[in-house]
Amino acid sequence: MGRYYSGDIEGKFWFAVQSSTAADRFGAEGYQPNFIEYRFESEDLPSVLEEIGEIEHTLGDNKQKIEDFFKENNGYNDVMLGKAEITASMLSEYADLLLGYQIRDSIIEKGQCHFDAEL
Repeated sequence: MGRYYSGDIEGKFWFAVQSSTAADRFGAEGYQPNFIEYRFESEDLPSVLEEIGEIEHTLGDNKQKIEDFFKENNGYNDVMLGKAEITASMLSEYADLLLGYQIRDSIIEKGQCHFDAEL
């Protein structure tokens, strides 16, 4: 069973790595019934870009390490991550970075990014 988000962008939150509230870090707060509703507008783009930059800085060279890992693997477990020297924290940051890219791209292409995230 996974937790999904849908709307202007769609995807699935990473199991046991990424919170349903991951989009909060990009500058919007979700409304919380059984899902969280996110609304990013064009004026939110600077804060989204800033957070993307912060995550990229935090990951540093590990971003490329994680990308290379997933080019060679279509899944992962703790043993595989350990051999690749990828920590849970790094993986969580990377998952949030991919979400940030989706939010950014939607704002650039559509002028907004509205989506619901399952809890």
